[in-house]
Amino acid sequence: SGLERGRVGAASRGPGSSCPLPAGAEEPGMEAEAQELPLGCGGGGGSPAAEGSPEGEQRREPPQASVSNGGDAESGRELVELKVIWNKNKYDVKFCLDSTGAELKQKIHSLTGLPPAMQKVMFKGLLPEEKTLREIKVTNGAKIMVVGSTINDVLAVNTPKEAAQQEVKAEENKKEPLCRQKQHRKVLDKGKPDDVMPSVKGVQERLPTVPLSGMYNKSGGKVRLTFKLEQDQLWIGTKERTEKLPMGSIKNVVSEPIEGHEDYHMMAFQLGPTEASYYWVYWVPTQYVDAIKDTVLGKWQYF
Repeated sequence: SGLERGRVGAASRGPGSSCPLPAGAEEPGMEAEAQELPLGCGGGGGSPAAEGSPEGEQRREPPQASVSNGGDAESGRELVELKVIWNKNKYDVKFCLDSTGAELKQKIHSLTGLPPAMQKVMFKGLLPEEKTLREIKVTNGAKIMVVGSTINDVLAVNTPKEAAQQEVKAEENKKEPLCRQKQHRKVLDKGKPDDVMPSVKGVQERLPTVPLSGMYNKSGGKVRLTFKLEQDQLWIGTKERTEKLPMGSIKNVVSEPIEGHEDYHMMAFQLGPTEASYYWVYWVPTQYVDAIKDTVLGKWQYF
């Protein structure tokens, strides 16, 4: 009959046939063929029944997770143990060998609150930001020294520092004038030299063409100043000898009016790095003070 021929045709169709089966025409043998189908398809689509089954998902999920997700990113990277030392604090850190110095600075920032821009990180010298820890041969147990201050630390330090500077200025203002100090008083008490050059108060003049003479030095001996402009030298002459000093070797020139004789100044030439190197000259006519400073130090320093 026709029904029997339909059943025979259905049984004769192989696994690769795409023809739909009549409803209710499946036989028990078809279920086994459907389960075996994915194994023979080579991944060409597979049976919907097999794809939808919980067992199929469990079989495929582990390889998918290992390929697409990669697991924990740090688990496959080589770590190194570091001792980060900052501001007398020590931090034990595990960090990836293939991370850069810049990335280590970010890690230090998270530990200490110290911004990367304010960090000076030391490992056998200054740590290069662009190189990895492996490239600079960081090993387990390495000590990483960090120097730097947080913004709050800087603000906390600056406030007392400014106050201290104000106190120093106040002390300087209270300090007695140079001409009253003992070391200068013993020279000034000798009085104004008889042969000192006359002074003109309230006037500024160019240096004279002749040496400035008739003044005292720190030991109370007579001294004269000769400005050799063509040689860029200052000659400091005494009875015993004459010192020929290059203008560029004189670090500074300071002066102060002599109390009670403001038309004359006491003046010092700084010949070395500290105040101990000052060469003092007393009774310099006031009209030449600015010209001496300009000549020795160079006018360009005032602009």
